[in-house]
Amino acid sequence: MTATATDKTTSVTTATSAAPSTGGATAAERTGARTPEAADLISNARERIDALDDRIIGLIQERMAVSAVIQKERIASGGRRVNLAREMEILTHYREALGKPGTALAMTLLELCRGKI
Repeated sequence: MTATATDKTTSVTTATSAAPSTGGATAAERTGARTPEAADLISNARERIDALDDRIIGLIQERMAVSAVIQKERIASGGRRVNLAREMEILTHYREALGKPGTALAMTLLELCRGKI
C-alpha cells in the first residue's frame, strides 16, 4: 500500500516538474483533480480551450474590422451608423443557437463591433 502511495506521489512530482512554473503548485492543485491521470487530462483540455479562445479572439477582431467597413460605407452613403433591424437578426440568431446567454454574448459582440449606442 505504501508503494502505491509513493508511486502516485512520484508520478505527480514528475508531471509537475515537466509543467511550466506555476508558483510551486502541484498538478492536482492547479486543476483540482485527485489523480495524476485526471490532472493530465484537465491540463490538456485547458490547453485546447486556450487555443480555442485565441481563435475566438482572432475571429472577433476580424468581425470588428468587417463591421468597421460596413459602418464606414453606410455613413458615407448617408445612412445611419447602426442598423437596428440587422442587430435584431443577430440577437435572434445567437439566442436561437445558444439560448438566453447567447443574447448577452451577441450584445457584447455588437458593442465591440459598433460601440455603445
